[in-house]
Amino acid sequence: MKRMDGNFPQAGVLVSFVLLTAALSSSVAFLEPYDLLYDDAVRAFSDSDYTNVVRYMEGALGSYAEVQRTKVRCRLRCQDQHPFDAAFTDLRFFDVVLRRSACINPCIEEKLGAQSVHKVSEDVLQDFHRRIPYNYLQLAYQKLKQTDKAAAAAHTYFQANPEHVEMGQNLEQYKDQQGVQEEHFVDREARPHQRSFTMAVGLYDKDDYEGAIAMFEEALEEYYKADVECRALCQGPQRFEGHDHLRYRYSLHELISDHYTQVLHCEHECVRDLATRPGRLSPMENYLPLHYDYLQFAYYHVDRLEEALQCALTYLLFHEGDEFMTENVDYYREELGRDAASREKASWYLRRHRQELELLLIGSTTMGVEFTEGNYWSSTGGRVDSNRIPSGTDGWMEYVPISERKNATDTALQQHREGGPLVYEGVQLVQNSMALNGTQRVLLDDVISEDECADLRHLAHSVTMAGDGYRGRMSPHTPNEKFEGATVLKTLQYGYEGRVPMKSARLFYDVSERARRIIESYFLLNSTLHFSYTHLVCRTAITGQQDHRNDLSHPIHADNCLLDPEANECWKEAPAYTYRDYSALLYLNGDFEGGEFIFTQMDAKTLTASVKPKCGRMVGFSSGGENPHGVKAVTRGQRCAVALWFTLDPLFRELERLQADEVIQDMDSKPRWDQGLSINPKDEL
Repeated sequence: MKRMDGNFPQAGVLVSFVLLTAALSSSVAFLEPYDLLYDDAVRAFSDSDYTNVVRYMEGALGSYAEVQRTKVRCRLRCQDQHPFDAAFTDLRFFDVVLRRSACINPCIEEKLGAQSVHKVSEDVLQDFHRRIPYNYLQLAYQKLKQTDKAAAAAHTYFQANPEHVEMGQNLEQYKDQQGVQEEHFVDREARPHQRSFTMAVGLYDKDDYEGAIAMFEEALEEYYKADVECRALCQGPQRFEGHDHLRYRYSLHELISDHYTQVLHCEHECVRDLATRPGRLSPMENYLPLHYDYLQFAYYHVDRLEEALQCALTYLLFHEGDEFMTENVDYYREELGRDAASREKASWYLRRHRQELELLLIGSTTMGVEFTEGNYWSSTGGRVDSNRIPSGTDGWMEYVPISERKNATDTALQQHREGGPLVYEGVQLVQNSMALNGTQRVLLDDVISEDECADLRHLAHSVTMAGDGYRGRMSPHTPNEKFEGATVLKTLQYGYEGRVPMKSARLFYDVSERARRIIESYFLLNSTLHFSYTHLVCRTAITGQQDHRNDLSHPIHADNCLLDPEANECWKEAPAYTYRDYSALLYLNGDFEGGEFIFTQMDAKTLTASVKPKCGRMVGFSSGGENPHGVKAVTRGQRCAVALWFTLDPLFRELERLQADEVIQDMDSKPRWDQGLSINPKDEL
């Protein structure tokens, strides 16, 4: 990890040591810049000095959090001390701006010291945003035998990086270790408003309406508090990408307009930020209004109709004219014999956002950039009446009629359909679910040709690296085999660099899309199936380690839940990839020994079906506990396949796949000689 200038002069090291000593001393109030602490922690990690990894990394996290708190506190305090008044003139405006600046700077410097003017690189900021420090901490605590703290760090990291295969496996192992309790799996970076909301939904689903009311009200308080803090963090320097801030404008008012337009846009985006969970691409739909929707029903259930009416009216502020909520309002008014008012805080909040939209539309025109007004309170699927109740799991909401909830299991079984067209000519159905002794299973042949298998195997030998996809672990599932992998985006990058034929890289992309379309069609899905993760993977038997093997190449597991054979359950909860809905494995060869793909019952012992891989064969199945599966030991040779996981939820689309889509679109839209494209694969620890 480098500092901004990429150098480590001796004087800088000395300064870092002095600053660190000051930061860790109880007699000094100033904070050490968190990027310097982070850098020292990374270097300690490379030296296997795990005690100092913990020391510096925990210090970096604490410093980062305190910087944010200090900025919020100082900006809000100075804003209150120097408000803009109604008598608005140019002179008065500049007077307030200058006084706020004169107030904020010493306020921040008083607490942060050198860090008040210290500039942190974008790379480091992104690492903290992605919670990379917790990955280091998990490994360090693990080495120091502090498994409870390792579990907390792992859980915190995994919440923002659910695609991290190895971390998910580590969390499963922590669950089985002595001394690790359920309460140790905490998200150290959990946002209070989201945590309260999730707890409230859980209580509501258990019919604990009094408890749900208390938690929803708390969630609202935390939300509005978080909104104020988010806005305060926008009140800083802005980036003017593509422009020289000091030269591209000659009018002072234009400069001020550009700055405040970006501040305003940042503040308005707080709506999305507060509704987006770590590691997710999109916000929870209808997030803030949904609090009032739940509350009006909860108050109704405890016979507090006036509060129910207030919340229903508040919901209508966001979704004016909503048919079902209007019916609820009419019902409450009739029962009470009087009217009520919507909540003032929500009314003020919504008025402010409408004013922001108007100003943003003006400001974006002034700056010459595009701003699209979006419906932040999209109500798709968000209608309720007296016959419907809000329902959801872990904060992700969907509306389900009461009658449907009571028959959820029957409905789910009815949706387990199969037998749709195989889309591509020549693809052969070998076995369906019945023949494979299970549910939502299919075995297909001739999905790709012998030539395509050979091309992809050659690509695998050129592109895959040991441990790739397993965070560097060469043998993630068994010490008797070596695992190598590569993603679609990586192969496209290699193609642009001329290290592999672009035709082969494009084939990997196209073949994975072919597999996705077949699975989507065969299982008669009524919505789009999205990629969750795509991996070209080979597993190779290690010579000299095959005698008397009794392990599996990949232990029995399910793809979207935690398999518990003793309880005969599969728990759909973190750290499982709960959003995955379907899985597929497309095999590239069969010239090896062992390596059969197997399905079992929930006990992880009783074999229900076995599949021998060969070129062009694909096994597809739903990802839940109905399909526990594993791979028998590869005892000789190398077994290669394209492994694919899919989701029906667009929020969990594979980020690298989206980048790969852009690369392909760019290729298809440009002549071959004009395809100069910069590809940035995910930066992974």
